This record gives sequence, structure tokens and C-alpha cells, in this order.
Amino acid sequence: MKQADAPVGVDGRACFDVAADHIPFIRLRAARHMKAGVSKTMVHPADEKMENGKYPICAYYTMAPSSISVNELLKKQAGKLPHYPVPVYLLARMAVNSECQGKGLGKITRIKVLEYMSGICESMPAWAVIVDCLNSGTSSFYSKYGFKYLFDYNGKERIFLPMKTVLSLFGSKQ
Repeated sequence: MKQADAPVGVDGRACFDVAADHIPFIRLRAARHMKAGVSKTMVHPADEKMENGKYPICAYYTMAPSSISVNELLKKQAGKLPHYPVPVYLLARMAVNSECQGKGLGKITRIKVLEYMSGICESMPAWAVIVDCLNSGTSSFYSKYGFKYLFDYNGKERIFLPMKTVLSLFGSKQ
């Protein structure tokens, strides 16, 4: 895998294979959503080109700005937050190509996205990173890294990691 993330326009998107719902997103929506300014998708291309000269995608993530109502939070979570929508970063999608699974790429991708978000937070603060879990496996994966239950949202478990925690991981003084 190459060290640097690449924007979603990297060739080879069509070879991504993880779950059926991720393929149409990468092929059809990711670049369109970025152009519209609603999200950013980054990919981790492989080190070696395929026969067609394109780099296959090993993993990707999509993030978007979002907000949550302070009224949805428990009193302990709300703390001294303002009484208007609180800014958060939504980790909307993250997946690893099935051919690349079992090599720690999920962990590497998670670290990359949190590092990216910590950089953004320097100029555009947010309270937390949130993830809407598609299933219990997703929740279990993130809970190993400190994500906690927030509330149910559209039939999914919404979990969060405070940006204070993320910033401390990357040595930020904020």
C-alpha cells in the first residue's frame, strides 16, 4: 500500500470488492459528493499497478461535516456544550478491500482518518467524531479504540470519540 492517501479519483475504483453497497458508492457517488462539497473520500491505493496500468484500491474512507443536537446527548455528555447544534465529524464510510483484509489495514485506515480530522480541527473545531454503525461488528471494531455509544439514529447505533481524545493521540495542544 502506498503511504499517502489519494483523492477518490484514483484509477482502479471498479476493482474494489468489500460489500455490495460500497461498490456503487465508490463508482458513482464519491466524486460527485466531493464536487458538491458534502463529503471527502480518500483511498489507499496498492503499491503495484494492475495489468491495465491502474492502481487497485485497498481501502477507503469518507468523512463529512455534521452536527448533533445537544438535546440528544446525555447530561454527562452535554456538559458545558452550547444549546445549539454541536459540530462533529461524521466518518460516513470506511472499508477495506476483501483481498487486503487481515493485514491491519482497517486499523491503519482508522488512524489515517483520525489524523486527518485532527488536522482539520486546528482550523474548524468539532466536538467529536461520530460513526453510524451498520451492524454489531462495526460497533465492536470501533469500541476497541475508545468509541462509546451515543444514541440510536435512523435504526443504527451512533457511537462517538471526543475530539479531545483524537487530538491527544496526535500531540495537539488544543
